Amino acid sequence: MQIAQDMVVSLIYTLQADNAEGEILQTATQENPLTFIYGHGQLLPAFEENILGLEPGSSYAFSLSYDAAYGPVDPDSIFDVDINIFRQSPEGEQMLFIDNVIPLMDQDGNRFEGRVMQIDENSVKMDFNHPLAGMRLYFTGSILDVRPATPEELAHGHVHGAGGHED
Repeated sequence: MQIAQDMVVSLIYTLQADNAEGEILQTATQENPLTFIYGHGQLLPAFEENILGLEPGSSYAFSLSYDAAYGPVDPDSIFDVDINIFRQSPEGEQMLFIDNVIPLMDQDGNRFEGRVMQIDENSVKMDFNHPLAGMRLYFTGSILDVRPATPEELAHGHVHGAGGHED
């Protein structure tokens, strides 16, 4: 069975920065594969385009430019945050160290993450870009399984059972 719209795909991959010799950034293994419904916006569109039509046992290797992945680094997504926000609790101050990724919430309840870049007396410079923004991504892997999504999975928008969500 080939990968197509509304198919449940289970795959393994290694994600590296730039090319096959680049730093390993993420992996999905045989023991913990990535399982998703194809064509439902759960993965990068360019990733899905590169695996369309593959079947179990197929291998793949491709790279995505930052434009096809998480975009360029946006300088407007790097700014100073008042340090007093973090000083309101002991846990907040403990999170303040360079390169720490801090989960935050805005006044509307939206969750997001920011990476600490610099700390000074009055502010914390934080980067709110996606961690993979500005990077060329290189994927290698293989397809483990392809099957039609059940009507229930399609209605819920996620995979049920092995490799997916348990309702």
